[in-house]
Amino acid sequence: MSYTDGLYWERQGTLRDLGAREFARGEVAFDEEGTPVTYTVEPGDVEAVIAERLCAYPALGSMNHVRVIQPGQVLWLTPDPDTPWVPYYNPADAPAGFPQIPYQQAIESAGRAVDAGDVDTVRAIWNDTLKGMFANQETIDAVQTVVDSGDLDALRQIFS
Repeated sequence: MSYTDGLYWERQGTLRDLGAREFARGEVAFDEEGTPVTYTVEPGDVEAVIAERLCAYPALGSMNHVRVIQPGQVLWLTPDPDTPWVPYYNPADAPAGFPQIPYQQAIESAGRAVDAGDVDTVRAIWNDTLKGMFANQETIDAVQTVVDSGDLDALRQIFS
């Protein structure tokens, strides 16, 4: 997967499940073509071993907007290339001195709201906090379109 033009992720290479192993014993869900699309974290799983099991790089945590994976968490493996990407650590064009911790806290809060199905809270976090942290108008417009749509799957890809 590669980060392209600061707005979208594009998967490079093919995902495949090489089988459960120590530190990667979670359940994999597949699409109709047999490609892994989600992974449910089990107790004791380690992000790097999950990525190795699924041939899924870069880090799954960054792609899923988390620092630490938790048992029961569903990791998304194949983003929709037509849905904008919001990086976990900071916007791609963040200036020196960017408020990274408040940004990450807002991303995590939006992710929890998405996971709870609370679109109104996601909208409030985007409009009141996150939108003002982005400088690229194309990114702002693309994310705003998804936020306004209320599409939980697309919001999950952006924030969760």
